[in-house]
Amino acid sequence: AYISYHRKHLPLSYWQAKNGQEVDFIIGDDVAVEVKSARRTQDKHLKGLRALAEEKIVKRYILVSHDPIRRRVDNIELLPWQDFLNKLWCGEIIETQ
Repeated sequence: AYISYHRKHLPLSYWQAKNGQEVDFIIGDDVAVEVKSARRTQDKHLKGLRALAEEKIVKRYILVSHDPIRRRVDNIELLPWQDFLNKLWCGEIIETQ
């Protein structure tokens, strides 16, 4: 909805490695977003984003979950879903220009 609302012409896709690792959303060549329903983020939740990071396809990696603690693990941003939505609509995830 955000991409359409802001009339962004960015491809929206997903990514899957040959070994089955996957990432939910790839937005252009800028952002990868993995969404988890977990209340506590664990190392296993980062596997897909880590595998994608090795391929160097996008510039930014974000895991969105119910975990209330914002932090960075390796080069992956872990955001509570509320923070992610606030940042998205403020233009901090995908530039609005």
